[in-house]
Amino acid sequence: MVNEVPTDAPAADYRSLLEHERAELLDKLREIGRGPEGGLSYDSNFADSSQVTAEKGEVETLAAELQGTLEGVENALAKLDAGAYGRCEGCGEPIDPLRLEAKPAARFCINCASRR
Repeated sequence: MVNEVPTDAPAADYRSLLEHERAELLDKLREIGRGPEGGLSYDSNFADSSQVTAEKGEVETLAAELQGTLEGVENALAKLDAGAYGRCEGCGEPIDPLRLEAKPAARFCINCASRR
């Protein structure tokens, strides 16, 4: 079947790997003050100086990167539920199981990823 994870996959539990990664990302987002609505919360005593403004910018950039990674993990979990996990979004070929084990949210095989 076209949508199956390759049968020669190592004994990796992709769902567990993805759920673990999702939990870690959510923890990191909480640690930097990312609220449930997606915005960053700051201490009301947070001074408004140029240094603080720069630090806020860094935190917002980090939060955006973490959020993007989280969206990739959520997408991979949805593909797993739909039976489409493990297929390259570029060429449609199976993604190498070792790549999936190392990067469970991988959307592309190594060949397609290197062309991006």
